[in-house]
Amino acid sequence: MSLKKELPVKTLAALLLASSALLPFTAQAAEVPMAADAGGDAGADAGEGVDRRTIVVTGQLESYRADTAAGVKAPTPLIDVPQSVTVLTREQIDDQGVTQLTDALRYVPGVVLAQGEGNRDQIVLRGQNTTADFFLNGLRDDTQYYRSLYNIDHVEVLRGANALLFGRGGGGGVINRVRKTASLAGQSVGASAAVGTFGDFALAADLNSPLSQTVGARLNGTYEEFDNHRQDFHGRFIGVNPTLAFAPSSDTRIDLSYNYDDDRRTADRGVPSLAGKPLEGYRDTFFGRKDTNIAAVKAHIAEARLTQQLADSLTLTVAGQYSHTDKYYGNIFPAHAVDAATRTVELSAYNNASVRESWIGQANLTWQGRTGPIGHTVIAGIEGSDQATDARRSEGVFTGGKSTAVVALADQLAIPAITFGAPSRSTHSKVQTFSAYVQDQIELAPFLQIVGGVRYDSFKIRADNLLNSTSAGRTDHKWSPRAGVIVKPRKNVSLYGSYTKSFLPQSGDQFSALDATQATLAPEEFRNLEVGAKWDVTPALALTAAAYRLDRENSRFNDPVTGLPQLSGKTRTRGIELSATGKILPQWQVSLGYALQDGKVRSSTTAAPAGRSLALLPESQISLWTRYDVTDKLGLGLGVTHQSSAYTTVSNTVTLPAWTRVDTAVFYNLTKAVSVQLNVNNLLNEQYFPTAHTDNNISTAQPRSARLTVRMGF
Repeated sequence: MSLKKELPVKTLAALLLASSALLPFTAQAAEVPMAADAGGDAGADAGEGVDRRTIVVTGQLESYRADTAAGVKAPTPLIDVPQSVTVLTREQIDDQGVTQLTDALRYVPGVVLAQGEGNRDQIVLRGQNTTADFFLNGLRDDTQYYRSLYNIDHVEVLRGANALLFGRGGGGGVINRVRKTASLAGQSVGASAAVGTFGDFALAADLNSPLSQTVGARLNGTYEEFDNHRQDFHGRFIGVNPTLAFAPSSDTRIDLSYNYDDDRRTADRGVPSLAGKPLEGYRDTFFGRKDTNIAAVKAHIAEARLTQQLADSLTLTVAGQYSHTDKYYGNIFPAHAVDAATRTVELSAYNNASVRESWIGQANLTWQGRTGPIGHTVIAGIEGSDQATDARRSEGVFTGGKSTAVVALADQLAIPAITFGAPSRSTHSKVQTFSAYVQDQIELAPFLQIVGGVRYDSFKIRADNLLNSTSAGRTDHKWSPRAGVIVKPRKNVSLYGSYTKSFLPQSGDQFSALDATQATLAPEEFRNLEVGAKWDVTPALALTAAAYRLDRENSRFNDPVTGLPQLSGKTRTRGIELSATGKILPQWQVSLGYALQDGKVRSSTTAAPAGRSLALLPESQISLWTRYDVTDKLGLGLGVTHQSSAYTTVSNTVTLPAWTRVDTAVFYNLTKAVSVQLNVNNLLNEQYFPTAHTDNNISTAQPRSARLTVRMGF
């Protein structure tokens, strides 16, 4: 199958038609209702379960705290959800001055950022490394690329195994972005412009207008250019997201959305190691070539969603998503540690091209009611998907026909020219899934609730090796249960315990290839036991605490040298997570998190003996972001993030030293419609190494930098 497939004509035509409806509208001042629920109620103007809090025209919530999360697929208050959930509101995202998903996740306890080879979002959740546990409005968004926040209302992090709600994977948790939707309530215009120390800048606009009493339109767009301290680094991002909303009655709403992302940037895999530590003194040195280390992706995502209120207590949500991504990346990178005697480093290179086309359909029923004295919140649904991926890899060939190049360390490396040979791997894979799930949250008494549910997944994969004309396939049928109990000694306090289970088929989380050996292996399994407490101190301030044990069987880890997945048997992660979110005082907001965690290999293999620590899992993490409004016009912000030392890979031979970073911000309202803010990151100019991909692909931290942002809302 060709790597140059195009969008189907009928899909492109539909998207162009939807987009054209946005052109005629104008915008005036108004408030925009909060998008409450990606499970169907997001942006609705009427109906039960809709969060009717308002946000100002710039899109900011009144608080860092959220009451519900769309990812739970029901209007259940977070205090009654028996698992750890963090919601990053639009106000917190804007106050921190971030535009990319992973930058926002730095302030979530239990989330560690991975390098992703400089071409994708990749995170570690409760010790589980993933590139695929990302969702958009509750629908899987698993392509390897960078995700922007320009069109996002809020971000949800649901920790622990989540198969019942989201299907395969999600052993450590999932990330669900909830998109902004069109509002029929009024017209608004929002815009922002930002510029940074290194010449990076971002422009964004958010326009909303009712087209009639029953039709609304919204257009979000952004243009961003990236730059940082690294030599030859540059990039740019273009994002456009028109949406339409139809509400022919108070019980019916239809949302249509088309998302176009065009991202191109330098693929930077950092510095190598020396004597078990990251190489120091080369913070800015690029171990690649700007004409070779390129990551580029174009993504098209179209979504249609129907929300139908069937009765006062019964809601039907039907959603469909089509996505098409075309990605290429090439890179030169350190293949081994620095040779201490000769002060040289060996470099390798390869490139990869892939095209992925996905269809997802989902239907969900939510019922809230009573059977006698017993209350129920029932969710039941089905989901089906069809995904096809074409992937091709070629190895780099340096001058002289060599597969590697040895270069001397210097401030600016002299790297020979490179070409790429014939494909070393070319595959076509197809994944088809069908799922059905049901869950009931039963209120036996005002102080006691129990949760029980199960999901059935049929997962079928077939992969064709186009180089040797061989194929392999496998079909798995898995049941994923969920059970929990919530005890509420007071209305605003809950104590809970839960058990969840998830699975991941044995072909990596991207399913781009499957060989004969992998096809014989049962899926990995995740079992999460969690106990916790939640306390809504005030309506604006919430405290949470959780302790968990996560067991993973038939597990996989990334090889310390190649970065490719290998089997390691069993692992166990244990931890404690604490958080405080919301308003301490009317003028003082806080987002505070702490994680204490430990993860070990439990079964002995040659590559990963029992007792080794899991990769990128610091024993402790602290994150604090707070804003204090001195006056109606002036506000101050402070951020502190700390990570203790961690191993780069399961080899446990290279250590990332502990680090602490301090950020600050100043906010000033020039008028009711115009505000400015200055964010200063890494105020103390800490030189540290935040993450890695292998033992010799280690990222360096950006030095002290500033970003000035102007926001306008009319």
